[in-house]
Amino acid sequence: MIVHQAMRMAGTGLLVGVVSAIALMRVLPSFSHLLYGVGQWDPLKFLGDSAVLLLAALSACYVQASRAMRTDPMNSLRSE
Repeated sequence: MIVHQAMRMAGTGLLVGVVSAIALMRVLPSFSHLLYGVGQWDPLKFLGDSAVLLLAALSACYVQASRAMRTDPMNSLRSE
């Protein structure tokens, strides 16, 4: 449940970021020369960056969720 909610937030943020990047590419075409060998409409760039960000979000969520699953709920309630 935790991983699902976090990945939904990461996906929403990724979608907003890709839409913003596409909109800014049309507004700022003069900055496309700053990345050597990368075109303005390079789909591999978008897919690669998106995959890295989603993988980082998934690993961060999974580590925390697995740590929370190993905790005994009664010990947590008693310590509060």
